[in-house]
Amino acid sequence: MDSSITAIVEYFVLWAMVHSSLASLTVKGWMRRVFGPGVMRWHRLGFVVFAGLSLLPLLALVVWLPDRRFHAVPSPWWMLMVAGQVCALVALGIAMLQAGFWRFVGLAQIFAGNPTKTGELQVRGFFRYVRHPLYVFGLIAIWLTPVMTANLLLLYVLATLYILVGVAHEERLLVDEYGEAYVNYRRQVPRFLPWPGRVYREGKDDEM
Repeated sequence: MDSSITAIVEYFVLWAMVHSSLASLTVKGWMRRVFGPGVMRWHRLGFVVFAGLSLLPLLALVVWLPDRRFHAVPSPWWMLMVAGQVCALVALGIAMLQAGFWRFVGLAQIFAGNPTKTGELQVRGFFRYVRHPLYVFGLIAIWLTPVMTANLLLLYVLATLYILVGVAHEERLLVDEYGEAYVNYRRQVPRFLPWPGRVYREGKDDEM
């Protein structure tokens, strides 16, 4: 078990470092200087593909390395948890559409006249109530897993910590993209948990 923990932690840390670096303004600036501004047309798609493919070895480690079961939720409660997972995944898909699916995966940038131009900040659906519904629904989906093993628990803890830390970095990038519009949005809308009265109102610029 100790070897499993070490291998999973080491690979996750390596993946997180590379993932964060590729999304950083420093690396994007370096790519523009070396390859020209046209490289940004492909950056997002390459980033998404790399992130997905590089996660496969991590999932393989979780499945193949020595493991032990912590608990299995009995019937009928496991059915409720699975139903919750299905609902969370459906909501995740809806939130992805609301975020602009083709731009999210990087295909819109390939055909855009100016791939670095993001346009105005558009806030739809779940994003009116929390700033990061994709992460919220993703975390709900994984933590409702009815059968928990040591390797899964470790992966979920690492993923949750990475999201909590990485969101601050991501929001700095969003401020760089959208400027005061995102700052205003951030003032109005909570990060993860919806709160009564905290809802996005376009044009409103008061402290909440």
